[in-house]
Amino acid sequence: MAQDSVIVVRQAHRALALVIATASLAGCSWFDSSTDQTFTEQPVEVLYNRALDDLGRQEYKLAAKEFEEVDRQHPYSVWATKAQIMAAFTYYQSNKYDDAIIALDRFIQLHPGHRDIPYAYYLKGLCFYEQISDVGRDQRVTQQALDALSEVVTRFPDSPYARDARLKVELCIDHLAGKEMSIGRYYQKQQQYVGAINRYRIVIERYQTTTHVPEALHRLVESYLALGVQNEAKETAAVLGYNFPGSDWYQDSYFLVTGEGTPAPEEKSGGWFFGLF
Repeated sequence: MAQDSVIVVRQAHRALALVIATASLAGCSWFDSSTDQTFTEQPVEVLYNRALDDLGRQEYKLAAKEFEEVDRQHPYSVWATKAQIMAAFTYYQSNKYDDAIIALDRFIQLHPGHRDIPYAYYLKGLCFYEQISDVGRDQRVTQQALDALSEVVTRFPDSPYARDARLKVELCIDHLAGKEMSIGRYYQKQQQYVGAINRYRIVIERYQTTTHVPEALHRLVESYLALGVQNEAKETAAVLGYNFPGSDWYQDSYFLVTGEGTPAPEEKSGGWFFGLF
């Protein structure tokens, strides 16, 4: 979804590949680029270098197979461990997110203390994050992205990936709040005000740091008034005015409750709108 994610991942890949490249051996011959390639027993360095070459040429399907072949033919070598994480990265680059997640879960299970574990968790989070859809669709994958990226922040706060993970956590939370708002608006349009109120309250209570809170408060005012619950509408409008006094949502709520425009700042003392505070 975001270009900065691709940059971070590519930088991490280059750091991994550089370590390997320094140990690479020359004299490699090329595989046939056919996707039906049948692999024969090869030296581990040959297999790994070919996979890196194909990855560089964006031959992702072939590169992934070659990285997996390193692991299959030489499972106890240091190359096999590196090939596992590189296979996952290759799947990610080719948008094969499910395959990448499977490879990453395997790497995490087999190598919990490996130095690339923070990267593995981060890349898993990106695999979910890249699949986030608009708020009109199911947001299960958004929650999965939030959980995975939160784990990076919690477990590896000093890693190079924590800063970007924190940013994406906030974006995931905002997206989930947007989904609740979408459902709330739908209920409100259908005059199912209790259902709408429940959704707006979720936004206010669970996602209170997001950009959706001012609108959620205003929609609550509308819904309370539609139900004839004047006191709740006034109290909610007061909260909106206290926390977001300059917002258009506050002005709209003030007009709904009073039938008047919002007063000038010096006139805002003593009225019921601010008497709660």
